[in-house]
Amino acid sequence: MSMKQILPIVTLPDIRLRELSTPLTAEHILESSMQKFADAMIDTMYDDDGIGLAAPQVGRNIRLIVVGKDALAEQTALPFDTKSDAIFFNPEITEYSWKSGIEEEGCLSVPGLAGFVERHIKISVTATLRDGTKVKFAANDYFARVLQHEIDHLNGILFIDRAKETWKHDRKHPKAV
Repeated sequence: MSMKQILPIVTLPDIRLRELSTPLTAEHILESSMQKFADAMIDTMYDDDGIGLAAPQVGRNIRLIVVGKDALAEQTALPFDTKSDAIFFNPEITEYSWKSGIEEEGCLSVPGLAGFVERHIKISVTATLRDGTKVKFAANDYFARVLQHEIDHLNGILFIDRAKETWKHDRKHPKAV
């Protein structure tokens, strides 16, 4: 078991959060340095109590996101292991449901703010897994929301750009209601 590697989180107003991320080649995905970087992203996500993390949030504008296994819990028929954290290279949303829902979101790169964001409740996604396998799958509800949030990061979009309203919120020390 290797030591956890925690990467520094990039926060607003860092311009890298607004840049379009670059797709990765099949060769690049399989490089050990890229595999280690993906693992470090998972460690970083959990260290900050997140459920998803995109590479721009740790200063690299490449098309890579990670999603915690808790977001996969309610999903069925996915072409990858739902008991492990998911790593997606070059993820793209290919279809959106007509139906949407509004839920509260926050972001590790926008500390101190939360907001209500409308997202599609079902999406279809294509991506490459860490072993180089290309997959297409449907994501529903919470998993779909997390994917839309993280893929937005790859396109320089933050949840505050889509929020219907935002408010001050400290994730680490929430105020008693």
